[in-house]
Amino acid sequence: MEQPTDYVSVADVDVASVTPERAGFILEGRGADKSDYRLGLELEVPLDVRTRSVLGEMLSQCKIRVWRRAAAPKKGKEAASRFGRIDSSASSE
Repeated sequence: MEQPTDYVSVADVDVASVTPERAGFILEGRGADKSDYRLGLELEVPLDVRTRSVLGEMLSQCKIRVWRRAAAPKKGKEAASRFGRIDSSASSE
């Protein structure tokens, strides 16, 4: 799976266990950073017992990749002061 260009990777998690819940599943696993992760997956459609079992088995063999949108450059006061320092140091040379 390709990483979107305007997003940063948060976690790559190998799912180790899947626990069925009333309205979905709880997936747990260890990330590439050696941290433990837990993901709640809620489904808005009812599942019969067989479908829930098959879906749980499929999810137990997956890898979860989480990305978040990259932070936008800071604006306003902090950016203005940063540019001010650059200007003042450039004029002293």
